[in-house]
Amino acid sequence: QVQLVESGGGLVQAGGSLRLSCAASGRTFSIMAMGWFRQAPGKEREFVSAISWGGGITNYADSVKGRFTISRDNAKNTVYLQMNSLKPEDTAVYYCAARRNSGLVTRGGAYDYWGQGTQVTVSS
Repeated sequence: QVQLVESGGGLVQAGGSLRLSCAASGRTFSIMAMGWFRQAPGKEREFVSAISWGGGITNYADSVKGRFTISRDNAKNTVYLQMNSLKPEDTAVYYCAARRNSGLVTRGGAYDYWGQGTQVTVSS
């Protein structure tokens, strides 16, 4: 099993920045890729970004390209999501996820482990 714990959410004004962290523990050797998803009230969960665990290959949703950056620190078993130029429409609960298979898939069902989520609120 793999446990994921997110942190770094909060309230920020539009145009501001936040950095989310996701610390993985347990059988981290089984992780091949990690991703960030988000879910706003009344909306479906959507893909935000993903990164391969070993090679640093990344993928982003069009809505966050150029504003968000995903990175990882394998020594700390931690993945980060740097969010800049935040917009009110970025408001959501952000979830970290990990999968045992390779590939930066955008479908949430392809991920095996999930964190509890962290709230990000962007005020206008």
